[in-house]
Amino acid sequence: MERNAYFDNAKILLISLVVFGHLIQPFTSDSEGIGTLYTWIYTFHMPAFILLAGFFAKGSGNLSYILKLAKKLIIPYIIFQIMYTGYYFLIGKSNWLTDSIFYPHWSLWFLFSLFCWHLLLILYKKIPPRVGIGLALLIGILIGFFDSFGHTFSLSRTFVFFPYFLIGYWLSKEQMTFLKRKSVKIASVFIMLSIAVAIYYLPHINSGWLLASKSYSTLGLDVYGGFARLIIYATSSLMAASILAWIPQQRFSFTKLGERTLYVYLLHGFIVQYVREIEWLRVDNILDLFGIVVITVVIVIGLSSKFVVTIWQPLIEGSTTRLKAFFEKEEVDDKNMSA
Repeated sequence: MERNAYFDNAKILLISLVVFGHLIQPFTSDSEGIGTLYTWIYTFHMPAFILLAGFFAKGSGNLSYILKLAKKLIIPYIIFQIMYTGYYFLIGKSNWLTDSIFYPHWSLWFLFSLFCWHLLLILYKKIPPRVGIGLALLIGILIGFFDSFGHTFSLSRTFVFFPYFLIGYWLSKEQMTFLKRKSVKIASVFIMLSIAVAIYYLPHINSGWLLASKSYSTLGLDVYGGFARLIIYATSSLMAASILAWIPQQRFSFTKLGERTLYVYLLHGFIVQYVREIEWLRVDNILDLFGIVVITVVIVIGLSSKFVVTIWQPLIEGSTTRLKAFFEKEEVDDKNMSA
């Protein structure tokens, strides 16, 4: 069955923005322009990614599916949690020992939360969509009032981002197609520009609101934090829909890389953290920013290459099919040469 090019194109764009956002993050406080761009990207890139994950979770619910998911998500989470701990020690990061196995390093929270979202679906798929989504939004808002929910077990992000996953689960192909209407695409341009201008001129927005890992008191808005999160929900939903409206439906040479975004997601941290530690990148002008765009493209293409996927498949997918295929091909080539 042929993969849908639209969704693979979306995944490639979003994973590229994840990498790009991580590369420019150290420079957000030095430039209002970069700070605006970073915040603008973070209003939608993870919500859209999570919404797509929910869209493809239609088969979730039975025990065998959950067991397969545990193999696919929890085992790589444990492996990479240990690997990142060792890597942080090697590159000299001072906090490498303070985090436990239950305090996700880097972007590993997504694996843990994704598994939890599938577990939550067992309950929520039995609830009418509007009621379930409303309940998920309410919990996502209320969770911010409790300081005990934070990075540990990725609990805060799990509940705050779950509404996007649940919305994606209930969306049909026909509803996704609605985004491709000309009127929606025109409106989306206005939305994206308006939010970019608002971010630039409004007072500084703490990125913690978009990362969803901190309580309202930590973010300095104890009383009105719930109202602020509701605004974030509305903004992120509009931005995610606006971006997805402009994703091309045609198949390109890079579209196939959309099948391998998990590799980019798990591995790019090794590169980005090292680059940050040695302070290799600088952004003094627009050309420097363009250079980071080029570096982003190189990282995404490199980490989703057949070579990298073949080497890392045993740890990420728990499979050796690519390695077996490689060695079988080598044996055939050797026989052909000897013949």
